[in-house]
Amino acid sequence: MARGQAARYRFESRGDGRSPVCYHEKMTTGHIFIATSLDGYVARRDGELDWLMKQKTDGEEHGFAALMEAVDGLVMGRGSFQNVLSFGDWPYIKPVVIMSKSLTPEDIPDHLRDKVRLSSQEPEALMQALDEEGWKKAYVDGGKLVQSFIRAGLVSDITLTRIPILIGEGLPLFGSINQDIDLEHVSTESFASGLVTSKYRII
Repeated sequence: MARGQAARYRFESRGDGRSPVCYHEKMTTGHIFIATSLDGYVARRDGELDWLMKQKTDGEEHGFAALMEAVDGLVMGRGSFQNVLSFGDWPYIKPVVIMSKSLTPEDIPDHLRDKVRLSSQEPEALMQALDEEGWKKAYVDGGKLVQSFIRAGLVSDITLTRIPILIGEGLPLFGSINQDIDLEHVSTESFASGLVTSKYRII
């Protein structure tokens, strides 16, 4: 089985006394849509995104709306959740799962209790649970979370937007892996703002 194609197995009776048929089915797949500085960081060391938020991208469509239409919900880490909270209005309509072993239900604002839930599960166990709920695709967000989902082979594709800025140090997008992961380049698009968005499929 290729990376990015987490699977489950379904057994159905033949009805004639022989062994049941085993069907291979894909589990919920993870999809990454993330921006980095040109030197590969997703945030400053303190989590700040000022370098990203100052980019002038008015009128540009980088594919985020299409992604949100395609996924069943979001899985994000604690740091990403706290950053989104600082933006003011909650930007997501679809359900959000926060993966954290430190947050408690009291850390979820009252107005988000019906939109956000916590999980302390490991990535594969969470994806199995989401699959049982009917999720087909999950948007995975957050530097360390992205790394753990990639290592677990739960990511189907990566859409990476490179921002034309060097910040020198920060939180890197990618981390250590147990083996090389081959990628297939799907597309690249550049924008007047200087942003460059590339999509890769994990093979």
